[in-house]
Amino acid sequence: MTNDSPFTNQVPAQQLMRIPIAHGEGCYFVDPSTLNQLKAKKQILWTYVNDKGEPTELSNPNGSVENVAGVCNEARNVAGLMPHPERASEGILGCTDGVLIFKSMIHTLQQRVAA
Repeated sequence: MTNDSPFTNQVPAQQLMRIPIAHGEGCYFVDPSTLNQLKAKKQILWTYVNDKGEPTELSNPNGSVENVAGVCNEARNVAGLMPHPERASEGILGCTDGVLIFKSMIHTLQQRVAA
């Protein structure tokens, strides 16, 4: 995961996030050339990993290419992801890691308004 995007800038470096998924068929796929472009431009924001931070076959719930869980566009102002951060945004839900995504977006908007 990268923490230098409008969606991840409040996530501490190297922090693993536990965010639920809620899909049966979703699977991210791109051709090798596009995948290389996404990597080069740091557009892969989230990947499925195990509890050690390793992208393994077992940690990939849907067969997404190279465990991709979420990407952003080249301008870095639009993101799409399979996990559901809203389902990890309150302690009563069992996890609050999703709040970091929302805090990142709020932080980004506050910076832009102040500029």
